[in-house]
Amino acid sequence: MGIESEWEPESENWVRWARTSGFDAYWYYRDAFFDAIMPPAGRRTLEIGCGEGRVTRDLIARGHAVVATDPARSLVAHARDAERAGQYLVAAGGNLPFPDACFDTVVAYNVLQVVIDLPETVREAARVLRLGGHLCACIAHPVTDLGRFSDEAEPRFVLREGYFETRRVDDKVEREGKPMTFRGWTHSLEDYAIALEDAGLSIESMREPRLSGTPPTRYARWQLLPMFLNFRAVKSRETESLSRGDPKP
Repeated sequence: MGIESEWEPESENWVRWARTSGFDAYWYYRDAFFDAIMPPAGRRTLEIGCGEGRVTRDLIARGHAVVATDPARSLVAHARDAERAGQYLVAAGGNLPFPDACFDTVVAYNVLQVVIDLPETVREAARVLRLGGHLCACIAHPVTDLGRFSDEAEPRFVLREGYFETRRVDDKVEREGKPMTFRGWTHSLEDYAIALEDAGLSIESMREPRLSGTPPTRYARWQLLPMFLNFRAVKSRETESLSRGDPKP
C-alpha cells in the first residue's frame, strides 16, 4: 500500500487532532506562512494534500479561490463538509487531474515530505502552474527533521547519522488522549532544491518561521531551533517533463 493511501486509516484521528484549536504546531506557525510566503490571491489557487481542509479554509478566508486535492477520500469528504466554498477532488500530488498552466498558485503545506515521489509531485505542481506562478510550501525543516530532542532534564537536539539518506518516518504519537500516526520521508535540503530546479522552479523566498501567539510550554524548545522551512518558488521556465502531450481531463 502506497504512503499516500496510508492516511486513510488515520483520517478520523487527524480530524480530531487538526480541528482542536491551538492543539498542534500549525496554530503557531501558520501566520508566518500566510504573511511572508503566500502571494496575493489570484484567479485560482490549488492546494495539494489538503487533508481535512484547515489550510484550505484559511486560504479561502484570505480571498483565494481554492481547488483542494487529497488522496484520502474520507479526508476530502471532511474538508468539503467543513467549507463548501472550495472545490474538492480525490487526487494524489504526483498525478493531478488538471490541464497545464491553469493555476496561479500551488500550495503544499507539510505535504512534500509525505508524498511517495517528491520530484514527481514538484513536477506536477510546476506543470499546472502558469509561467510566473508560484509553488508555496511549508516542509519539516530538513535539519531538525533528521534528529530529535533528548529526554534529559535540559534536552539537547541530537542529529542522527546519515543526513543525506532518505529514510522512512513512521511516528506514533498520543497527546491528551488523541492518537495519531505521522508517516513520510526525510529529505535533505539538496533533495528539495534539485526537485525544484528540475521542474523549472526558482526559489524566490525562503524563511525559517518562528513561533507566534501563545504556544503551550511543550513548544518552548522550538524557540531555539527551526521546526519548519517555508519557501516560495516561481515557475521561471518550461521543461521537457512538462510536455506530456494531451492535457489531462
